[in-house]
Amino acid sequence: MDKFLVLGGGSWGTALVKILLENPSINVDWWVRQAEVSEYINQHGSNPKYLRSVKLDTHRLRVSSNLLPLIRANENLILVTPSAFVYDLLHPIDQSEFEGKKIVSAVKGVVPQTKQILGDYLFSDKAIKEDDFGVITGPCHAEEVAQERLSYLTFASTNQDFADRMCQTLNCDYIITNPSADIYGTEITAVLKNVYAIAAGMCHSLGYGDNFLAVLVSNAIREIKRFIAAVHPIDRDTDGSAYLGDLLVTAYSQYSRNRTFGAMLGKGYSVKSALMEMEMVSEGYYAAQSIHELNDKYKVDMPILDFVHAVIYQGVPARRIVKDFTDKLS
Repeated sequence: MDKFLVLGGGSWGTALVKILLENPSINVDWWVRQAEVSEYINQHGSNPKYLRSVKLDTHRLRVSSNLLPLIRANENLILVTPSAFVYDLLHPIDQSEFEGKKIVSAVKGVVPQTKQILGDYLFSDKAIKEDDFGVITGPCHAEEVAQERLSYLTFASTNQDFADRMCQTLNCDYIITNPSADIYGTEITAVLKNVYAIAAGMCHSLGYGDNFLAVLVSNAIREIKRFIAAVHPIDRDTDGSAYLGDLLVTAYSQYSRNRTFGAMLGKGYSVKSALMEMEMVSEGYYAAQSIHELNDKYKVDMPILDFVHAVIYQGVPARRIVKDFTDKLS
């Protein structure tokens, strides 16, 4: 029987545990940060903090807040921890503990301490081999997984056998998983789409409608295309589901925490107040700074990123600069 370790107790962690347990040949270990939460899940088969309606088979699930024994007991690790906490979680663990393991990222952000996407961080800090690494992306919201609505995932790896095996593992009645070899493009898109969802939320609160949002999203996918082409130039179709589809669902959906965060900023909330009201982490908050700094190297034209960065990190009210920003779109 295959075993997987899911690291992260949020909504996406809960959703991925649910998906894995749909396969009767899989057992799951699950690391969550708080001991009281792990005890509750073991006793009741549900997460008391996220997606509480999801019922989990505790006969094939072991939940713990003790990380190192779980890592040592598993060959397949799926990281779902918010990017802001990845460094503190993994940096103290010696790279020898990850030797020979398959590591999958479902993280939608940049490691703030190193300004790296998760794959690059794991390659450099943990000596993970590229063939042992994979990326899970959408377009997919955890809330719809909980409702078992038909959803699509993308699993990206340069190792075709690994990609095919993971697609088979993740597929179930309501999940269809497509393979990709583009670990950089899919992961960077998963980071940037959160920044653009913040922009969508801000503009919606400022009174811009669906007509404008269509222009914003079409500009955003072109911005994504320019940036990932600069970072990792290969032949890729950014109109595909792993790129444009993931952007669309994050920019439009009621479940998008990044859009919600942006909507608060557009209403005049301070960044600190908006973050305090959020029940979950807004990955786009961290990504806006990290990608903005990365772009100092690549110098790609990214007016949407610059707009979000100015509001969040330079303290410029969105209402004051939105007209200059919209004039840059086409």
